[in-house]
Amino acid sequence: MRRHNTLFATHDFRAQLQQTHHDMLEEIESTEGDKLLNMSLSAFVDYLLERFRVEVPTLNESAITVDQREGMVTVNTFMYQVPEVKGTWFDYYIPFEGEAAIFNSRASTFGLSSPHGEVRGSELILSYGVPDDGRGEVAQQFAAELARVKQNLEWLRGDAAQHNAQLPSAAEQAIERRRQKLLTDRKQIASLGFPLRQRDSAQTYAVPSVRPKPKIQRPPGGTVPFTPEPALAMTEYERILELMANVGRAMELSPSAFRNLDEEDLRTQFLVQLNGQYQGKASGETFNLAGKTDIIIREGERNIFIAECKFWNGPSGLTKAIDQLLSYTSWRDTKTAILLFNRGRQLSGILPKIQETAKQHRFCRKELDYKSETGFRFVFQHPDDSGRELTLTILAFEVPQ
Repeated sequence: MRRHNTLFATHDFRAQLQQTHHDMLEEIESTEGDKLLNMSLSAFVDYLLERFRVEVPTLNESAITVDQREGMVTVNTFMYQVPEVKGTWFDYYIPFEGEAAIFNSRASTFGLSSPHGEVRGSELILSYGVPDDGRGEVAQQFAAELARVKQNLEWLRGDAAQHNAQLPSAAEQAIERRRQKLLTDRKQIASLGFPLRQRDSAQTYAVPSVRPKPKIQRPPGGTVPFTPEPALAMTEYERILELMANVGRAMELSPSAFRNLDEEDLRTQFLVQLNGQYQGKASGETFNLAGKTDIIIREGERNIFIAECKFWNGPSGLTKAIDQLLSYTSWRDTKTAILLFNRGRQLSGILPKIQETAKQHRFCRKELDYKSETGFRFVFQHPDDSGRELTLTILAFEVPQ
């Protein structure tokens, strides 16, 4: 016979997932305004995904152990039940990874009867008590019960997969909505002509229904009141990059015109196009912070775009180019690019090296989707401020020999 509690029957898993999603939105809403505006957005999203992603337990069947002990057992027959007789208990210990509380959750799909067991720490225990003449049934009972446990976990995994897939976009949209509201409120306060009253920061944190404490820490946000600044919109950033890509395509289509150009001459081709669109606001070899950067577009006193032009000479050269670009980048510079010129090598063999080198850089936080055959996009941490991020797009061009 079996003992222990009924598994996969206590809580509605879909309701738990909905509550967990709600808890994530509550955490975003409860984050103090200046901290949210100052903190690293991608780091905050990563934290929220770690905190509110639901991990259904995975059984480690290769590490199952069994123990036995003497005790009284109940015997069920077709006609009647014998109260208790002497027998033996067999306890199967199944290690697992994941959230133990989920063994009490019922998936949207479930069977007519549920398995029985006990969760103790990171082990699931399935126990069977049999009289001395019924020991041959234990292995079959355990195999059947284990199969039912695995089936229930698969049903739960399907529900959790939908929840987890929706988290990134839901978190990003909720953060953006909150940021826009905060910025609108700041502008409204500024228009009133009176200073903003200071108050103590009161923060609350909701406890997720089916999530333990996250392994990564919540990213810090600045305590200094946030002041919005003009920034280059992503649509304009994409327009600048498209202009550069057009110059690169012209090089590939007219090899004789660009065959003998060096790095400085190639950079000039890009500056001509940029100045045609931005009314002379693009410049080359301009001092900015730690040195002179190849291409800068300025709006008043603010740099809205910074780029470096380099010939490809291996992964170490690209790492140095990224370091150089970051050294030129002030705290306020958030849209950047590296233009890589390839001459005399197969570009198809170089592209994977470009991607991997950038991803492995110590300040790279993550790679972003970027629809380009010869381009890549990343989010980088500012070297001097872990709460500040910049976007780096790398474009590779084939330059004729």
